[in-house]
Amino acid sequence: MRKLCYGGSFNPIHHGHLICARAAAEFGGYDRVVLIPNRQPPHKPNPANLADPRDRAEMCRLAVASEPLFEVDEIELNRPGPSYTIDTARELTKRWGTQVSWLIGADMLEIFPIWHKAQTLIQEVDFVIMARPGWQFDFSELPVDFRGLEKNVVPTPLVDISSTDIRERVKSGRSIEFLTPESVSRYLNDQKLYR
Repeated sequence: MRKLCYGGSFNPIHHGHLICARAAAEFGGYDRVVLIPNRQPPHKPNPANLADPRDRAEMCRLAVASEPLFEVDEIELNRPGPSYTIDTARELTKRWGTQVSWLIGADMLEIFPIWHKAQTLIQEVDFVIMARPGWQFDFSELPVDFRGLEKNVVPTPLVDISSTDIRERVKSGRSIEFLTPESVSRYLNDQKLYR
């Protein structure tokens, strides 16, 4: 079974995450998408509006409960400190006995070379890059070792939904219907998150 890992804050998870991950998995012939909510995003050391990791993991579970393509792995929630992709990928490689494929948004490419142990990451992990329609990037601007990522770009639909917008809508009392699965919307309401 070919698995595609998709890590992130998922603060909260929404339809954009799910639609684009499905498109990337279908394009690449993956059997499963493994959602990996992080404990502490390395690029956001102390965000004020980050929901508890267990809440974010539960929202991921609720969002994909009836979707056989998706599963949730709490691997990063069980480690203290920043959630570095290299640590997770190495642990999953040992667990699965195969190289890990990891999905990232094309917007990450500019900062990818400064990720924790990025040079090692591109050697040990097979990265899949989600690109929205109309997205353009000059790969020659990346360090030489990272330019090969261009062959890993896959097309995904343009879905203009963001976790930031959802949090702002919740805080101001506006509807988030159709932006995130109904089960996630109920959970946000029940737990009074982002208020």
